[in-house]
Amino acid sequence: MLSKSFEKYINSLKQKKYRIEYKRFIAEGDKIAGELLNSNLPVEKICATPNWITANESLLEKRKALIEEVSSQQMKKITALSTPSEVLLLAKIPDYKIDQKEVLSNLNLVLDGIRDPGNLGAIIRIADWFNIPQIFCSGDCVDAYNPKVIQASMGSICRIKVFEKNPGSLFEEYPAKVFAATFNGENIFQAQLSEQGFIIIGNEARGISKELEKYITKKITIPQFGKAESLNAAVATGIVCAAFRK
Repeated sequence: MLSKSFEKYINSLKQKKYRIEYKRFIAEGDKIAGELLNSNLPVEKICATPNWITANESLLEKRKALIEEVSSQQMKKITALSTPSEVLLLAKIPDYKIDQKEVLSNLNLVLDGIRDPGNLGAIIRIADWFNIPQIFCSGDCVDAYNPKVIQASMGSICRIKVFEKNPGSLFEEYPAKVFAATFNGENIFQAQLSEQGFIIIGNEARGISKELEKYITKKITIPQFGKAESLNAAVATGIVCAAFRK
């Protein structure tokens, strides 16, 4: 049974300021729990219903000391989801360091003002699919360890390094080609692309910040065939990444 103080602690992690203070995050759901428990990220507590514990005995065999059995009613008090799952994990936010060699030898996503948790989570999942090992987020992006982002990433947060970093400073510190997904660039399917460098994805409404224009090596555009006003940021990211990996 969870103590009142632990319930309060878990619920505090739904807010960014407490995630930063405690350097912890929560993750919920069977799929994400399995990914997290099979990753290198340090899990500190497993809150789960008796049914989930019984069904996942092999997964939990070496982590019995971390298990806190809770009822469905207790899960409702700590969940960040509209419909509580049967398992919630408390984990430590990894303290990743930016590695210059890794940055310069890979493609990197740079997100400028992505504020929708579902979009960021989906972009993390897309990066995982296309083997883009790290993502750099501007300070006005939604927090990567927001529970809704974790949920939308479907476990990919375990494999992708996400940094909060000013894009301008990033480009100045790590000289590489900078590609920007815009409405007025070269057709991405005809453009000369690269296996290294940065790909900027702009804010869902305003696009890429004007102050980043001076860093852009090449503007690229997904050609439009219909009448839709725009593409969802995550959808656009998926198409752009596919073009770079062709």
